[in-house]
Amino acid sequence: MKVGIVGLGLIGGSLGLDLRSRGYEILGVSRQATTCQIALDRGVVARASTDSSLLTEAEIVIICTPIGVIAPTLKQLTPYLSPKAIVTDVGSVKQPIVTACSQLWSNFVGGHPMAGTAEQGINAAQNNLFRGAAYVFTPTEQTLPSAVEKLEEMAHSLGAVTYTCSPEVHDRAVAWISHLPVMVSASLISACRSETEPEVLQLAQQLASSGFRDTSRVGGGNPELGMMMAKYNRQQLLRSLIQYRHNLDHMIDLIERENWHELEQILQSTQKARPEFLH
Repeated sequence: MKVGIVGLGLIGGSLGLDLRSRGYEILGVSRQATTCQIALDRGVVARASTDSSLLTEAEIVIICTPIGVIAPTLKQLTPYLSPKAIVTDVGSVKQPIVTACSQLWSNFVGGHPMAGTAEQGINAAQNNLFRGAAYVFTPTEQTLPSAVEKLEEMAHSLGAVTYTCSPEVHDRAVAWISHLPVMVSASLISACRSETEPEVLQLAQQLASSGFRDTSRVGGGNPELGMMMAKYNRQQLLRSLIQYRHNLDHMIDLIERENWHELEQILQSTQKARPEFLH
């Protein structure tokens, strides 16, 4: 099967590496000729070009661009695609993308492989990035079941665990476990930097260890991705942030009132609940 990948960065490049090793023929498209050459040299793709006409043979096309340009990219691609081609994306927000792209291409299926690293670009592409990771597809009532089946088959070949849900349910869920943590983590870093005593701040930076490293990691990630999460999943992110603020205010109140019993109950409850989110 021939798979076209548009956008040969970390995700697109990693998809190319793994899918090629599973027998798929990968056709890569990038705006940069140098990226195309690196992809060819690294074996990410069988063929690569800055010309979208390369995709005319593709049975599946995966758009691996930033969220904000997924729909505009699809609009530019439509003249070159086979009428039977299945088009999907890798964006971390689904409802606005699915709404826009379904109007441009009837055989569009929203997708979200939940894997990545702090690195970016074609040189960061790696094998087995998706092994054991969740890969979510968000079909609508108009989506052909056969299209979802082909995409799930592709995802399973990567070693990913597939899930299907509506775009709305996806965005609400990832607001809790992906988008909210980015904002909370960024707020943690910002709050620490607000320390006005230089000696205290310097010591805090020197003492920061695994606990701070774990809780601050996503807040120190790609700023563009964080902005896209906030912009395109604004309603659901605000909903989760407001609830988080409510919980935080409650903990502040307990500490102010020295209600150690209720605080302990909350911490015991969260200790028991955490494994439910770690599979």
